[in-house]
Amino acid sequence: MQILVVDDEPFNLDIIMETLDDPEYRLVTADSGELAWEMLSEPGSHYDLVVLDRMMRGIDGIEVLRRIKADKRLSDVPVIMQTAAASPDQVREGLQAGAHYYLTKPFELEALQTIVRAALDDASQRRAAAQGADIQARVILLAESACFKIRTLEDAQHLAALLSNLFPEPQLGAMGLSELMINAIEHGNLEISFSEKSRLKEQDRWHEEVERRLGLPEYRDRNVTVTIERRAHEWEFVIEDQGHGFDWHEFLELDPERAFAPNGRGIALARQLAFASLSYEGSGNRVRAIANGEPA
Repeated sequence: MQILVVDDEPFNLDIIMETLDDPEYRLVTADSGELAWEMLSEPGSHYDLVVLDRMMRGIDGIEVLRRIKADKRLSDVPVIMQTAAASPDQVREGLQAGAHYYLTKPFELEALQTIVRAALDDASQRRAAAQGADIQARVILLAESACFKIRTLEDAQHLAALLSNLFPEPQLGAMGLSELMINAIEHGNLEISFSEKSRLKEQDRWHEEVERRLGLPEYRDRNVTVTIERRAHEWEFVIEDQGHGFDWHEFLELDPERAFAPNGRGIALARQLAFASLSYEGSGNRVRAIANGEPA
């Protein structure tokens, strides 16, 4: 994994480099927004993650972030914004610009490690969900309606990859569907709460706990039902789990209060980026989402 670390303070760069000293990471640094953008926009360059300081001389972090999200080649790269500017309005500005992961200076070193793992893990899941063969795209476009049952995270990724071909922008469709399906599995069927997931992410044990619960007698026969139906120039997706539901209201928007957590942004991202509309029904174990437009 190649990570670009951007900060105009050498001391901060040294701390981050030391904290992320791991054989799995290849760390590259930039000491200004100008240099960071030059490195990011260089033809053939590739970064799996950007750790970006918000307040820098010259081009600041918000401007670099906006350029990243406006560039089709870079828009999927996750960005962790590290900043001392942590008022709700400042955090909201960063979230709207595309920084869905936040760290407040001064931050605990373990918090940096947790957020980096979470961001890379989320990006990996989205890439896996977006990978689909051309033959799948041609076949799924023949459907008028269909029903699927899934149980595992791998099932969710595979189905999201297939159904993403119904979207004008398949990458966004794969992300949105994957987030909703994974939420139905982990929070719905397996009853992992928001706080439990935060703790598991901090301990790097989320995947392990999901697999453990999938094997427990009380959960192993639960499925998530995914139905699709063509409606004129739009598709309706209904995803229903067999859990007891959850209080979904607070998760429909990108909340500055949760900006510093390693999880809790998936539903809001799906609603904002992938679907024309998204609504939960009843106790929260059923979600209905509409995608507009013709597939690419």
